Amino acid sequence: MATVAVLGAGAWGTTFAKVLADAGNSVQVWARREEIAREINETHRNTKYLQRVNLPLNLTASSSLAVSLAGAEAIFLSVPSQSLRGILEELDGLLGDDVPVVSLMKGVERATGLRMSEVIAEAGRVSTDRIAVLSGPNLALEMAKEEPSASVVSSESQEVAAAIASMSTNHYFTTLTNNDVIGTEFGGVLKNLIAVAVGIADGVGYGDNTKASIITRGLAELAAFAAAYGAKQETMWGLAGLGDLIATCESPLSRNNTAGRLLGQGYSYDMVIRQMDQTAEGLSSVDPILTLAAAKKVSMPIVTQVQQVLRGTLDPRELAPHLATDTSGPVEE
Repeated sequence: MATVAVLGAGAWGTTFAKVLADAGNSVQVWARREEIAREINETHRNTKYLQRVNLPLNLTASSSLAVSLAGAEAIFLSVPSQSLRGILEELDGLLGDDVPVVSLMKGVERATGLRMSEVIAEAGRVSTDRIAVLSGPNLALEMAKEEPSASVVSSESQEVAAAIASMSTNHYFTTLTNNDVIGTEFGGVLKNLIAVAVGIADGVGYGDNTKASIITRGLAELAAFAAAYGAKQETMWGLAGLGDLIATCESPLSRNNTAGRLLGQGYSYDMVIRQMDQTAEGLSSVDPILTLAAAKKVSMPIVTQVQQVLRGTLDPRELAPHLATDTSGPVEE
């Protein structure tokens, strides 16, 4: 098939590298830490992030960006959203002029409010017609165990989207395409924030009625925000919207759900960060998303209250009752 590079050897980066390798590609993973690269090459495992998962022989790793990118016909980025700009600066001159660059990340840049594809275009000096974003209900461990799942890849270029979909589809993972980059990307960002809220309710001890109410009203917030920024409504009801929202809100494997649950149990923001061994993108996306929402006059009461919990100005036990009586946003018929 193709030679591809995956930058990032966390749970999601390693899992998607496995997806690509299982689709027949030769995959080169960049790991910032030499010991992780060595373990992948010598034992075909990444025990820090994916225990008891064997990695394909056509998946290798390096701690050198230049080695990982050598000969790559597509580049997949799976690094913490707040680290992306710095890594792109390290990649100066290594991205080539015609290689597709795919964002696997679900966050916005805190300092600028830019989506990851916008950071790639700006900091990486990559033309938008060769940038793609991939999103969907993709819990890393389930995918690594080869449980059937699907996702969507979006690009301004249908040719790029189709090529990425082809190289990332295998016997357990299906990739569909659309051209709604904004909707696909914001769907992946916003569902993390709702998952934090659901986790908070779970941590407090509230039951399924409360959590279902948060998910349902959260979808309304998600759709209103995305539409205000030009997303298509149908994207919000697809894999990158509703599908990802359900998986992230309902699964204990979700990092954002876990972070919310710790907040609901009384942990402070700083304590949660110390407890997590991987980035929960929802925590760093709350402030920039609310800034963007204010610019378009979009009401987001759920996300606003998540922000208040993070700042310590709202008792987590008071979050769900407020949501249950909130009347802003679309009216239920």
